[in-house]
Amino acid sequence: MLKRRTLLATGAAALTPLALPTLALAQKRKDALVIGLTLEPTGLDPTAKAGAEIAEVVLYTVFETLTKINSDGSVTPLLAESWEVSPDLKTLTFKLRRGVKFQNGEPFNAQSVKFSFDRAAAANSTNKDKRTFTNIATQVVDEHTVVLITKEIEPDLLFLLGQASAIIVEPKTVETNATKPVGTGPYRLDNWAKGSSIVLAKWDGWRHADAVQIRKASFRFISEPAAQTTALLSGDVDLFPHASVSRSLPQFQNDKRFQVVFNASRGKTILAINNRRKPLDDVRVRRAISAAIDRKAVIEAAVDGRGIPIGSHYVPGAPGYVDTTGINPYNVEKAKQLLAEAGVKTPLELELVLPPPPYARQGGELIAAQLAKVGIVAKIQNVEWAQWISGTYGNKNYDLSLILHVEPFDLVNYTKPEYYWGYQSAKFNEVFDKARNAARPADRLRYLGDAQRLLAEDAANVFLFQPQFITVAGRNLRGLWKDTPIFVNDIASLSWA
Repeated sequence: MLKRRTLLATGAAALTPLALPTLALAQKRKDALVIGLTLEPTGLDPTAKAGAEIAEVVLYTVFETLTKINSDGSVTPLLAESWEVSPDLKTLTFKLRRGVKFQNGEPFNAQSVKFSFDRAAAANSTNKDKRTFTNIATQVVDEHTVVLITKEIEPDLLFLLGQASAIIVEPKTVETNATKPVGTGPYRLDNWAKGSSIVLAKWDGWRHADAVQIRKASFRFISEPAAQTTALLSGDVDLFPHASVSRSLPQFQNDKRFQVVFNASRGKTILAINNRRKPLDDVRVRRAISAAIDRKAVIEAAVDGRGIPIGSHYVPGAPGYVDTTGINPYNVEKAKQLLAEAGVKTPLELELVLPPPPYARQGGELIAAQLAKVGIVAKIQNVEWAQWISGTYGNKNYDLSLILHVEPFDLVNYTKPEYYWGYQSAKFNEVFDKARNAARPADRLRYLGDAQRLLAEDAANVFLFQPQFITVAGRNLRGLWKDTPIFVNDIASLSWA
C-alpha cells in the first residue's frame, strides 16, 4: 500500500501595518497578474473539448481534481486528502477533504466524484480521456470516501486524475460550465471578452483563501511572437508561459525587470497524418513523408533550435524511452523510391493544416518545401484554433497537420481508431495492453519500448521533436513552475515579492 499522504496549506505571512497611510500605500504588495497565452480557449469546460489551452485557464484555478500534478511531475493530494492502492493495483480508496464547497454553495463529496467520473464515461461523453473513465467503476462508501475499481491496471492513474479531463464538477452546473464554470477552486470567472481576455477573480469561499495573494488574474491572447515580445517589454503582460520569444531572448536575459525560465516538457511535436485517407493508408506513403522531412531543419525553423529530435510518440526523459530516430531517417531518394513502390503518381497534392502557434506556421512552411522535393505538393491551409479543434481534430477533415501534443501519458491514443489520426494496429494494441498490465516495472518499460518502435515502423505520424519551453515573467514574481509536465497556471501558488 502507498503511504497515506496529506497536503498542507501554509498561510501568507501578515504584513506589519505602517504608521503613515502614505507609506502603507507605497508598500502595498501587488495583487494582480496579467498572463499572456498563445491560444484562446474555445470553451472553459475541459471535460467537453480537447485543447491544453482550456486547462491553462481553469485547471487548479476554477476547477480542481482529486490529485495535483506538480512541476517535477510528482502527484500530491488536492480534493483527496489521502489514498490507498490495493496490492493488485486495481482498487484505489480515496479519503476526501471535508468541508469543501463548490462556488455555488453545493457540497463537494463522494457523490460528486462519482457523478463526474460516471459522466466522463457515459456513452454521450465528449471527454477526450473517455477511455480512462470507462475503465473505472466508482463506488461511494460514505460522504468522504470513494473507491475506484479499474478493469485493467492503469499505472499512471494517479497522474491522470490530476489532469483537466478529471475535474470534479457540480451536477447542477455541468451544462453551462463552458461559459460559466463552477468549481471548487480558488478563483471564479469574472469576465470573458471573447477574442481579447479572460479575467479570474479570487473566490473568498475557498478553503485556503487567506493564503491566496493574487486577487485578480487576467489572461490575454497573443499569438504572434513579435507581439508577445512587445507586450512583455511594455509591461502589458507580467507572465508569459511557453512564450515564442527565442529570437528576442537576449532582450529579456539582459533586462533586470525580467526572469527567464527554461522549462523541460513531455511534449511531442508531430506532423499528424490522417491514416484513413488514401494514399496515406499505405505505410509506404507515410514512410516516404517521414523520410522527406529533415527534423533538425524543422526544429531550427519552428522553434529556433530549441528542441530534441524524436522518432516516435515518446520523448527522452520519459520512463522506458528508446531512441527511434534511426527508423525513418531523412533520405530524399528513399522517399521518392517509397512513393514509386506505392504506385503514387507525382505530383501528389495533400492539404497541410496549420493552427496559429508560431511553431506550426514557421515549421509548416519548411515542411511544405521539403515535401515538394519528393513530388508532394502540400497545400497550406492556415486555420484559427477553433477551426482546428472542430475541423481537424473533431471532424478529421485534413491530410496532414503540424501540432504539439503536450500530455505526458498519451500513447493510449494510438489504441483509439476513432482518434483524429485514425491509426489502427492490433499488434500495437496488444503490446500496449501488455505494458499497462505488466506486474513488473522492468517488463512494462520493455513493452513501452516495443510500442514506440511499432509506431515508428508504421510511420503512424511523422514524429518531429520534443520542445523546450521558455517562460518570461516579471523579476519579482514568485512560485513559477520550473518544468511543465502539463500545461497549467497554478495562480494560487504565485505571489509578488
